[in-house]
Amino acid sequence: MKRLLCILSNMNAGGAETFLMKIYRTIDRSKYQFDFCLCISEKGFYDDEIEALGGRIYHITAKTKSISSFRRELSKIVRDNNYKYVLRITANAIGLLDLRIAKSAGAEVCIARSSNSNDEGGFKSHIAHRIGQALFLRYVDKRIAPSDLAAIYTFGEKYFKKGEVTILHNALDLNHYMFNPEARLRIRNEFDIPENAFVVGHVGRFMTQKNHKKIIEVFQTILLRKPNSFLLLVGNGELEERIRELVAQKRIDRNVVFAGLRKDIPEVLSAMDVFVMPSIYEGMPNTVIEAQATGLPCVISDTITREANITGIVKYVALEDSEDKWASEVLNSARDSRLDTKQEMLSSGYDIDSSAKAFVEMVFSD
Repeated sequence: MKRLLCILSNMNAGGAETFLMKIYRTIDRSKYQFDFCLCISEKGFYDDEIEALGGRIYHITAKTKSISSFRRELSKIVRDNNYKYVLRITANAIGLLDLRIAKSAGAEVCIARSSNSNDEGGFKSHIAHRIGQALFLRYVDKRIAPSDLAAIYTFGEKYFKKGEVTILHNALDLNHYMFNPEARLRIRNEFDIPENAFVVGHVGRFMTQKNHKKIIEVFQTILLRKPNSFLLLVGNGELEERIRELVAQKRIDRNVVFAGLRKDIPEVLSAMDVFVMPSIYEGMPNTVIEAQATGLPCVISDTITREANITGIVKYVALEDSEDKWASEVLNSARDSRLDTKQEMLSSGYDIDSSAKAFVEMVFSD
């Protein structure tokens, strides 16, 4: 059996983590296994599932706490377990240092997968990213990205133009991600949302990148035009309490639902009428792809790659455009019935079987 060691900060329900779990569930685990090296001591969203699938989880000291401890602990894991294949998921190239450490400890095939088209750091982060590209890209044997923008940001335009980055779609199990009218009613009943209400939705971590403040401002405008509207927010994160306070200040808390983390994302998407994502940046947002798989119209910021519009039901709005403009696009995107988008998803290569096969062929071919 070939085992892949995956290095991440944690295994919570972020886009990169979810991408990896979709691949992991699909591969032939009698031939291949994923193990996870995580820089966090707390239990993650996917930990139980990983162990149920046969994966190992290692917790090590984060680089931000002690670079020497991180180096020593990661080296020991790679060396003691004879890991030949090591994957690092990161947006900032400074994260590729981990692959240099793994290579020095005996790893033969080091793979990097870009997770975003930017990061939340300022000037220092930008400098660290450039230093990481200069120092550590030489230790990367194979490069993966979810979109052109993510590929160029993490690995640089030279590698992208030379065709040395593989674009691997954030694919789905299309038999699972589809519109479910029964689930639509069940989820709405769970949150006391009327059957005939207009529901704007978002799935994403409460962090600066996702721009929840903009979502709230846009929804407030929508509510003035269409009083029977609700906002359904799925996820958690460090800015959640601040957004709750903003909702209370605007006195729209009766129409805003904080749903927390959910494992039934296809069902929750079925309960929505339009998906909204005014992100400041994204690599290739999983949730926009998932929304389209259920036939849900999307209104997203123009900072997000045009590759995200797989089905033609995605509208792009300039991030700096007014709340009135955003609200109009959201209201105009509503449909009386859902489109069946399965064929478009299949023809664009967004089925999980083909992506998992491509992943295995790339990672485990020597």
